[in-house]
Amino acid sequence: MLLAFAPFIVFAVLDRLVNANVGLIAAAVVSIVLLVRDWLAPNRTPKILEIGTAILFCVLALYATLGGAAWSIFGVRLRVDAGLLLIVLLSMAVGRPFTLQYAREQAAADLWNTPQFARTNLIITAVWAVAFAVLVLADLAVLYVPGLPPRVSIWATILALVGAFKFTSWYPDRVRAGAA
Repeated sequence: MLLAFAPFIVFAVLDRLVNANVGLIAAAVVSIVLLVRDWLAPNRTPKILEIGTAILFCVLALYATLGGAAWSIFGVRLRVDAGLLLIVLLSMAVGRPFTLQYAREQAAADLWNTPQFARTNLIITAVWAVAFAVLVLADLAVLYVPGLPPRVSIWATILALVGAFKFTSWYPDRVRAGAA
C-alpha cells in the first residue's frame, strides 16, 4: 500500500524543490507507471487508489499546464489532498473501501468475504479518510487564516499520516486478538 502513495511523495518533493507544475506532471507519470505495472503483472490488478490517483494527477497536471494555473504551494496541496479524500470517500460510498484490495493481497482467501474482514477494512479506510480530511483542513487553514505559520499544516499532515499508518498496522492485529 505504501507504493500507492509514491505519486504523492514525488509531488510533495518536486513541488517544494522545483514548482507545482513539475510536481504534478511527475506525479502523473509515476501514477501511470504504477497502473501499467499492475496491468502487466500476472498477479496484480489496478487498485481503486491507484486509478483515482492517476486520474487526479493527470487532470491537475493538464489543468495547471494548459490552463496556466498559478496556485500557491498550499493551493496545489489543497487540490491534491481534497482529491485524495474524495477518492477514499468514493471507495467507501461504493462499498469497496480502498484498503480492501491491499488487504486481500495479504490475507487468506477464506477471510475475504467475512463480515469482520469487510468491517475491519471499512474502519481502516475511515481512519484514512479522517487523516486526509485533516490534511484538507490544514491546507485551508494556512490559505485562509492570516498569520498562521505553514509549519502548522506541515505538522498536522505528518501527525495525521503517521497516525493513519500506525492504526493500519495495529488495528488488524487487535481484531485478530479479539477474535481469538
